[in-house]
Amino acid sequence: MEKIIKEGKEIDVILDEILNENNLTKEEIVYTTSEKKGKLFQGNLKEVTIYKKEDINNEIKKYLQEVIENMGLEISFEINTKDERTTIKMYSNNNPILIGKNGQTLKALEILAKQKIQNITGIHYKINLDVSNYKDKIKRNLERLAITTAKEVVKTKVPVALDNMTSYERRIIHNKLTDFKGIKTESEGEEPNRHIVIKPE
Repeated sequence: MEKIIKEGKEIDVILDEILNENNLTKEEIVYTTSEKKGKLFQGNLKEVTIYKKEDINNEIKKYLQEVIENMGLEISFEINTKDERTTIKMYSNNNPILIGKNGQTLKALEILAKQKIQNITGIHYKINLDVSNYKDKIKRNLERLAITTAKEVVKTKVPVALDNMTSYERRIIHNKLTDFKGIKTESEGEEPNRHIVIKPE
């Protein structure tokens, strides 16, 4: 994977120079910084290493293709980036196997892909892996559950504890109910038994 390395005094200046020289925008890249000892009387220098998101996404795609084809499945990909986070949708000839029970296989593939990129770049790259529209459906169902439960809590004034959820699922509930009047949401318990309690305010 191609990387561009440049040294200088100030990180912002080095970044701007790299972007201008390579005709890139800040949205198209991720980068790491480090400090190096300069030559005598030079003081310390900053070093910036940048990677193009497009290259990282292609690396993830190549890696996942290899893993999934070893599972005996055919696979194709669709990549979208929105607000810092890249969503990679996978379409296979056997989606249930790729998703696994309660999304466990999908979650494992996402962890592996993130780890692969961290090993290469040292960067914690934000990706969201999905199979067809599996996570979209989960999101819609969780949002429906959140609203229904919140309305019930407002009416009865009795707190309701939801089932144990992953951090991703809990975030969907919290986000959906941020502006809901008359209730508050709190996460309770230890992983993997962490869950949300919707309480009256």
